[in-house]
Amino acid sequence: MAYVTHTSVGSDSHVEKSKALWSSLTSRFTAYRNYRRTLSELRTLTTRELADLGLNRSMLKRVAMEAAYDA
Repeated sequence: MAYVTHTSVGSDSHVEKSKALWSSLTSRFTAYRNYRRTLSELRTLTTRELADLGLNRSMLKRVAMEAAYDA
């Protein structure tokens, strides 16, 4: 009778994975908060001010997304 034992040791510990997850979550939350702030500020502008910037109201979400997420 033969027995096979295989032990795999991961390169990342649970602590490192937790740190990476936390870092990812905080960066995503920061980007989302920047998106919401940018969108809010753009929505306070008048139609005339938006036109001076070359924008219209239908473009605000895309512009805020690009500003926050570098998309």
